[in-house]
Amino acid sequence: MLSDAPAAALKLADALPPAGIGLAGEPTALTGISSSAAMAVSSDGAAASEGQVRVVTQERPKSVEQELIVEGLVSYGNYKIFASGYDEKLFTAGVEYDRHSWGTFLKAQMDYVAEFLPFILLDKPRSVDIFGEPNPIKQKNIREYVPGVGISPIGFRMQWRSNKTIKPYLEAKGGILAFTKKAPSPEATYENFSLQTATGVQVKMSDRWGLRLGLFSDFHFSDAFIVPVNPGLDVMNANLGLSYHF
Repeated sequence: MLSDAPAAALKLADALPPAGIGLAGEPTALTGISSSAAMAVSSDGAAASEGQVRVVTQERPKSVEQELIVEGLVSYGNYKIFASGYDEKLFTAGVEYDRHSWGTFLKAQMDYVAEFLPFILLDKPRSVDIFGEPNPIKQKNIREYVPGVGISPIGFRMQWRSNKTIKPYLEAKGGILAFTKKAPSPEATYENFSLQTATGVQVKMSDRWGLRLGLFSDFHFSDAFIVPVNPGLDVMNANLGLSYHF
């Protein structure tokens, strides 16, 4: 019986897997792993066993949505609230920039707005008094056209239903106009301060393109008494524009 013991020991040694190999034939954990690493592995394994998976990713910052709108404006009437000019019309064309960066207010998307008007044309009677009214009245049909340019660097737009096809909006913007002669009367100035307010809808045609329909807008300009006389002008307008979203 004792003589058989060495032979049995040799058979048992042959049956055991070599060092580094598990009983299932898979490599065992290296003995050189530090205790802290082993604890981290065990803690992650515990979290995974509880259904929690830790994923480490680096998210790219979301770009701010922007729009460019090429639009034109045509006035169709005068009224006297903050100005005295009368029987004058304004035509403009230019580019508006909208940046969707101010969050929401009253359930509306708040956008920063700026505008450049390379084309402005003022249609007015040739003979007017210091307040911008036709003088004499019987010559109001004798017209002249005064060209100019404008820029409005400060403005905002409130747009509702931004994810829908039809999006109502309300906007206001202010800036400066410059004409080739004093307007709206000979006693005014070449440069005037402007304020525009508008309401309308923007119709989505695709993910990139949209159509802007201005239902009603007001265009006011005056010299703010930088000279003794401040006739100013208020005109009612309609506008049409094509927007590109990027």
